[in-house]
Amino acid sequence: MEQTLKITSVLSDPTRYYIYQYITKRHKDVTVQEIAEHFDIHPNVARLHLSKLEDVNMLVSETKKTGKGGRPSRLYRLSEDVIQLNFPFRDYQLLSKITMTSMMSLGEAGKKALYLTGKRFGSELIDQEIALHPHVSEILTFEQKLNIIKSAATIAGFYPEFEMNEDKTKIYFQIFNCPFKEVAIDHTETVCGMHAEFLRGMFESLFGEIELVEKQNLVKGCDSCSYQAIIAQ
Repeated sequence: MEQTLKITSVLSDPTRYYIYQYITKRHKDVTVQEIAEHFDIHPNVARLHLSKLEDVNMLVSETKKTGKGGRPSRLYRLSEDVIQLNFPFRDYQLLSKITMTSMMSLGEAGKKALYLTGKRFGSELIDQEIALHPHVSEILTFEQKLNIIKSAATIAGFYPEFEMNEDKTKIYFQIFNCPFKEVAIDHTETVCGMHAEFLRGMFESLFGEIELVEKQNLVKGCDSCSYQAIIAQ
């Protein structure tokens, strides 16, 4: 409870809250100067905000040489610690692990059910996103479909980045935050497989049948989870 109070106190400052949000979407280290310039505040104020976030383990920092001479810079990045605020206490991670273990005890039938459910939830997430924009035409352009997926993936907490090839048959995307990471560490193949089906459900709701190819995996030490969605012609 004491840590929860410290975190809520730190995030009660609007500027500090937006700085933390900025860093979660930045996907890389930030400096005091970068934060000062982006939020139009004095570097000393930026340093104070970053230090406060580090004090409650929301950020970590280290000093590195820039290679440009001069003093080393202090770089800040997201902590690996999971920040959860629950009143009263709830342990959803434990519930997830119990559920995952129970499903896997059913063998292939349990895995199949998990993957199908993941795909259905991905599809439902897209349906919910479309429902938020009733003015959108029933016949969507490629760009509209991609924007819908971007928005839904952001809402899901993936912090995604997207690229596409010229003929719009392949979409390459990176996910910089895995909402399932803590459970995936103990159940990597199963959770990552379910996550892939979740993504497949999102894409196939808009683009029809796709081939989904995993390129990188956060749980396996990569900087992001990255995939290529190949749209059937």
